Amino acid sequence: MVIGIPQEIKDGEHRVALTPEATAALIQVGHTVLVEENAGIGSGIKNDRYREAGALLIKDKSTLFQRADLIVKIKEPLPSEYHLFHPGQTVFTFFHFASNPELTHAMLSAQTICVAYETVETEDGRLPLLAPMSEIAGRMAPLVASVYLAKPFGGKGVLASPVAHGAPARFVILGAGTAGRAAAEVALGIGGEVFIFERFTCILDVVKRLFPKATCLQATPESIEEHVPKADVLIGAVHIPGAPAPKIVSRTVVARMEKGSVIVDIAIDQGGCIATSRPTTHSDPVYIEEGILHYCVTNMPGIFPRTATYALGAATLPYVIELANKGSGAFKNQELRRGLNLYKGHVTHKRVAQAHGLPWADPKELVG
Repeated sequence: MVIGIPQEIKDGEHRVALTPEATAALIQVGHTVLVEENAGIGSGIKNDRYREAGALLIKDKSTLFQRADLIVKIKEPLPSEYHLFHPGQTVFTFFHFASNPELTHAMLSAQTICVAYETVETEDGRLPLLAPMSEIAGRMAPLVASVYLAKPFGGKGVLASPVAHGAPARFVILGAGTAGRAAAEVALGIGGEVFIFERFTCILDVVKRLFPKATCLQATPESIEEHVPKADVLIGAVHIPGAPAPKIVSRTVVARMEKGSVIVDIAIDQGGCIATSRPTTHSDPVYIEEGILHYCVTNMPGIFPRTATYALGAATLPYVIELANKGSGAFKNQELRRGLNLYKGHVTHKRVAQAHGLPWADPKELVG
């Protein structure tokens, strides 16, 4: 199979989908790998390293897409890339279709096979491809918020870490999955006062054991309305695989927060879990709504590419090899089948279909 690795074009996105080591592994089992020139530069990977691994360096993005049977990316295709795809081509990347109807219809029209990193799921409910990026975004969230709490950025002027006669910042974290736990670990590490909200009791029990210094509470409308207005930092880390993030904090509650507080909505890829959230970019990361600074960047890990590229690439490589070796036969693997969102003009993920009011097609009937 011919595998194409394009350079990412999303604002502030410096990751690359495959490392030279992963490229060599694919070539060793008989595949051809095309890498767009300079695709790895942002991650500190020079063209020569891909060439030494056996890849073919391609100058023209259109040529790469035309020749590739399988495109492996990091982030969702942007409108300027829609025309590059061809029918029957497999695309393996983060898509977040539920929050993006334009992208969904574009890829349906292209008749592509779309496998979303974020919905590849193991039998026990783990999300092995989303998890490493969620961990990075979670660890980033308290650090980013700590910067924007500073007065020159419009923050209220609270230092996240406590000092003599000064109280620490209060962090309220919504969701105790991978991102939420990572955020809690860093927020506690810098000395913040941390409140973690989780709706599932079984997860809440685990989190209480992991973070005995945090206050862990059942996420209910009442508890959220009580505690969010007291937060210096609100971190949204709610995720339902394949579905739009539920809006669990209303505009009214946000308006009750003290002016100059900070919101970091990690769930923004799936539409955000806070009513006042809207997507931002690394070039223009924050805005003020209801007097509150909002940081809602849709590709947070993209600015730490030397960490993120290797973490994600290690997780995706076994699946890339399986897709390359078996083609559509790879969907006999239930983890990849759960990742299959679109198949040649059909929506094959129920939550994506529900999000856009589109008919759902059973992947069993399409790929066996």
